[in-house]
Amino acid sequence: MIRSFRHRALGAFWNTGDRSGLRADLTVRLELRLSRLHQALRPEDMNLPGFNFHRLRGRPIRYTVHVNGPWCLTFAWDGEDAVRVDLEQYH
Repeated sequence: MIRSFRHRALGAFWNTGDRSGLRADLTVRLELRLSRLHQALRPEDMNLPGFNFHRLRGRPIRYTVHVNGPWCLTFAWDGEDAVRVDLEQYH
């Protein structure tokens, strides 16, 4: 389950469907990835074809899945919940 967001517009999109703070070309892919993340019970559940799931280096431990171009959905994990979910260009 998704418990918290770092990216305010991403949280609004997930909770209310408000797309105003996000690029329109990313919303379909974001909706699919957020839905899968919400269903995941562990980070490895996001290791799906086309998602390019991997762990990021450093501390705290964070994971990422590819969205489009340089945009990635990043998140940390606490128990069975995704936390601090963010949309960023980290490359």
